[in-house]
Amino acid sequence: MGVRKDLKRAARRTDLAARARVELVRDGSGAVREVRTEPLVPPPATGSTADIPFTNAEEAPGAVVLRRPAGDGWRPVTAAEFAREVTAVAKGLIAAGLEPGGRVAVMSRTRYEWAVLDFAIWAAGGQTVPVYATSSADQVEWIVRDSGARHLVTETAAHTATAAAATADHPDRPRVWELDAGALADLTALGAGVPDEEVAKRRAALTPDTAATLCYTSGTTGRPKGCVLTHANLHAEAANTVELLHPVFKAVTGQTASTLLFLPLAHILGRTLQIACLLARIEVGHFPSIRPAELRPALKSFRPTFLVGVPYLFEKIHDTGRATAEKLGRGASFDRAHRVAVRFGEAHLNHFLGRGKGPGPGLRAAWALYDLLVYRRVRKELGGRLRYAISGGSPLARDLNLFFYAAGIMIYEGYGLTETTAAATVVPPLEPRPGTVGRPVPGTRVRIADDGEVQVAGGIVFGSYRGDPRATAEALAGGWFATGDLGALDRDGYLTITGRKKDLLVTSGGKNVSPAVLEDRLRSRPPIGQCLVVGDNRPYVGALITLDPDAVAHWLAVRKLPADTPPAELARDERLRADVQRAVDHANEAVSRAESIRAWRLIDGEFTEENGLLTPSLKVKRQAATAAYAHEIEALYAPRP
Repeated sequence: MGVRKDLKRAARRTDLAARARVELVRDGSGAVREVRTEPLVPPPATGSTADIPFTNAEEAPGAVVLRRPAGDGWRPVTAAEFAREVTAVAKGLIAAGLEPGGRVAVMSRTRYEWAVLDFAIWAAGGQTVPVYATSSADQVEWIVRDSGARHLVTETAAHTATAAAATADHPDRPRVWELDAGALADLTALGAGVPDEEVAKRRAALTPDTAATLCYTSGTTGRPKGCVLTHANLHAEAANTVELLHPVFKAVTGQTASTLLFLPLAHILGRTLQIACLLARIEVGHFPSIRPAELRPALKSFRPTFLVGVPYLFEKIHDTGRATAEKLGRGASFDRAHRVAVRFGEAHLNHFLGRGKGPGPGLRAAWALYDLLVYRRVRKELGGRLRYAISGGSPLARDLNLFFYAAGIMIYEGYGLTETTAAATVVPPLEPRPGTVGRPVPGTRVRIADDGEVQVAGGIVFGSYRGDPRATAEALAGGWFATGDLGALDRDGYLTITGRKKDLLVTSGGKNVSPAVLEDRLRSRPPIGQCLVVGDNRPYVGALITLDPDAVAHWLAVRKLPADTPPAELARDERLRADVQRAVDHANEAVSRAESIRAWRLIDGEFTEENGLLTPSLKVKRQAATAAYAHEIEALYAPRP
């Protein structure tokens, strides 16, 4: 199994294992309260992120740095070609009136043109303002107005219409280009008369402290705030993360690294991943959807060696495997394969970490059997070459992490926010700890405040919220960024996130409950779609649960029930309710009885971005959902006849 051999090889490479030096700060009781990881890359004294394509073109002009879709395949893009395209578009932006420090909003799904635009905006001396492709007119209106963007690039005609409606009343409406209508070609033609020297001059004027991008938070608790991130922030994140991970993966696997980027580039994680890959000349492809049914064919054709995703992706891949097995009448066999994988992964990792003897002969034989029947099919679904993945956004269930490990794919979890330029922590590549989000990325410090809040300091931390000095001062009090998340550090300095500080529920009995723990575990089990755990000032914890449409369709098909079975009838089906109860029981295993879900209710419909109940990063807008389902919440606590 490739990933097991990788770890064994890595264990013998002391030069790799000791690269990131970590210091633990303990309190009087011996508990770890702060972790500091030394930087692997010094902060830059000059230059900016805008230099990356041009440095690549100068040092390795023929190196393939990107691949873009072409028919059924992927056409290579060399460093020299990418730098030329960036220059041409930068000249077009200058001709269109972009001034140094000016802002350009980009409203598009993940695609090759996004990468060109991002670096072209920087090369022209500007700042990128990402806008989620799913944003409403109200959201676009706020971001464009608050950012002061005078230029806007959309992807589709629908996006252009949304932008037009959003900015109709603006006194200075932004100039708009549309990618599907040839935006890059139009900008290239517009800039034909601008000399290359103008781009070089603007790029040379940038410094590490120059603002590079204005990224708006997801707005789970109110109007999104614009985080000002500098080129130094982007460098601290991308350079240290790639230096931590890439040499290890390359040395122990012997593979030429490549990744398919499908996370929204409006999210800072996708952007910093792209920057890191270009910095290290790791081949990148782009795909506009995270939906597994759409993504799987692209994974099979691109065949990446590593991925960065969110738990939703890995949950759906696992669920699809089980659904396929169930259709063939082998659902019980898949469940056994899952249990074997968890036991095998646990035993093997404990042995690697010096905590046990490893899998015994019987467990090894069972793993070998299910590797033939199940695990290799999982690898095939992901392209066949995938060895590593990084998961962020929310916790990944430990047993799911171990399942993929046994299938030959090591998933490293990380944690971060827009304000920390993406990852603040990541599991070190040679010291896996499923169930945690790792240690601070190099150059970063993490500590736990007296009230349990996670705080972060270092070069990755943003400098300000645009136009909001009060919020900036509150978030950065004492030089530490207060994340709003609750967490704990173990004896080795690994962080575990336990919930959101503002989301903490307090039952009428005085029990503090973090809903995130329960919600994350609930969502990891079919047929659950989304959920909302409630119980503030209530006698016990309850949950509103939606069903995943794909899981329901599969459930009905396996039982040969009509596909158009009414939701109300489905909600009364005792077999389905038993499946939901099993998911609830799985969630309750993580908490005490006082914190467990005592009552739940199936609700019709879904939580989506379109109905305002989900953020673009798939987080539930708790206040909006609570208001929308106030009647159903009351019903959870109504006296029973």
